[in-house]
Parts: sequence; structure tokens; C-alpha cells
Amino acid sequence: MTPLEFESLYESRWAELEAGVRRAPRELDPERFLELYRMCCEHLSLAQARGFPAYVIERLANVTAAAHQIVYRQSGFGLARFSRTLLVRFPAMVRAHRNYVWAASLLFMAPAIVIGIATYLRPELVLSVVDGQTAAQFEQMYSPSAESIGRARAAASDWAMYGYYIKNNIGIAFQCYATGIIFGLGSVFFLGYNGFFSGAVAGYVASLGFGGTFFPFIATHSAFELTAIVLSGAAGLRIGSALLLPGRLPRLLSLQIAARETSSIVLGAAVMLLIAAAIEAFWSSAAWVSPAAKFTAAAACWALVVLFFLRRPHAT
Repeated sequence: MTPLEFESLYESRWAELEAGVRRAPRELDPERFLELYRMCCEHLSLAQARGFPAYVIERLANVTAAAHQIVYRQSGFGLARFSRTLLVRFPAMVRAHRNYVWAASLLFMAPAIVIGIATYLRPELVLSVVDGQTAAQFEQMYSPSAESIGRARAAASDWAMYGYYIKNNIGIAFQCYATGIIFGLGSVFFLGYNGFFSGAVAGYVASLGFGGTFFPFIATHSAFELTAIVLSGAAGLRIGSALLLPGRLPRLLSLQIAARETSSIVLGAAVMLLIAAAIEAFWSSAAWVSPAAKFTAAAACWALVVLFFLRRPHAT
């Protein structure tokens, strides 16, 4: 492709991004803006690699630099910046990476459903996941006679369980995200493993006749917990894809772009896990709350999560 053909083919998209950076940030469509920004970064790299005319390289360098300041602007520290990242950029990035989200959902849910059904039909299969002592602890934790549902025997209070849930869930989410650096293979493994483990526990507990206790327990906080784990895995898959399929970009630059794009997803997932831990420790585990109330709260939480990611707020 000659420089003239290159410019003629993509000039309209460069102009669209140039028009975007001149508008007020609140008027921008975050997903389209990000798509154009990433495309122009690739075009800049290609133009530099092929030695295209200086005016083409300069134009692309200027527009990508201006777009970079909007996408990753450092102004507005404190609560305002945190709120903007969490309420605007977080859902926008999830929608922009929906293919990775769907892939992560499949990697987590498919083994969970398969092993859940298998373990329900053959409870002894749980021993392929945990040892007998751990299986016995699950029986004690989710027994209808338990004073506090889901609480480990070593935990003396709901506050102790709150700290445990935070540590455990954030650890799982970190594994799903950080191991994406191994060309995405780590994220694939940990999504599958945690889906396998979750399904095995659910199937085993249900086979004991404790489904009436277990499913109301997990229903409410799972809206935030499972979503956050899947999103962390999706971010890890994006990191792996950046290394495995960098396109025209150098691998390091591709990785840097992916890390910046997914940073808001990781932050949002961490906040969701804090919310999930609080619900799990103080609401889900409460034996005095009826299953009907827990399922009603669960429906409200799932609806809230879905609407949060489907809405399209204006950038602020």
C-alpha cells in the first residue's frame, strides 16, 4: 500500500478522531472514541515502520497524543476522578471488551454447570476437588441447623468472615487477571478451575439436601462476586491477547495499551468484591433472613448489575 492509498483509505477515521478530541469530553461516545484511538495508534506504528511521509506521521502522532490525554488524563485526582473511573469508564470498558467478557463467562460457567450436575448425581466426585475433611466442613457450614450459614468454624464473628471473604475473593480475582500475562493461559486455567470448584461444591451440598440453605446463601452476593471474577478473567484474557496477537504494534506497546484499558475493569471488580464480601458476611450468612427475602434481594442485585453495564453514561 502506497502512502497516498493509506491516507485515502483511513483519512475519514483520522478526521473523526480529530473532531472527537476537539469536542467537550462529555459529548464523546467512550466506546467509539476508544476504537478510533486504538486504530490510530496502529496506523501510527505502521506509518513509522514503513517510512511514510513526515506529515502523515506527524498528524497521527498529534491526534493520538491528544486522544491519549483524554483517555488517560491525570487531572481530577481524588474522589471526583475515582467516581468518574468507577461510574463512567468502568462500564464503558466492560462493553468495549464484551467479547472477552463472554469468553470469560463461558470458561467459568461451562465447567461449573457440568461438574455441578455430575457431583449432584454422584456426590463422591467432590473428593476429586477437595479432601474428605473439607467436604465435611461444607456439610457443617451449609447445614440448615447452622447458627450462621457459610461461616467457617475458625471464624468467631461476621467481621472475621468479612475479612476472610475480602482476602479470598480478591486473591481469586488477582489470579484470574495477573496470570493473563502468560499469553492468557493463566486466566483460562483459573477461570476454569474456579468454575469447576464452585460447581463441585454446589452440586455436593445440593446432593445432601441442603439446597434450600445453600442457594439462598449464594444468590445475593453472587451478583457482585461472580461478575467481578469473570470481569477480572476477561481483563486477563485481554492482556494475553495483547501479547499473543499484538497486530502491527510492538508487543510491549500492545501490552501497555491493554494494561491501561483494563485498569478500570480491575478497579471496578475490586469494588464489586468489597460489596460482595459485605453482603456475604452480614446478609447472606444470616439464618434469621428468610430464603424469600434473600432471593428477592438477589433479583434486585442482579438487575442492578446488568443495568449498570448496559447503561451508557456521558463521560464527565
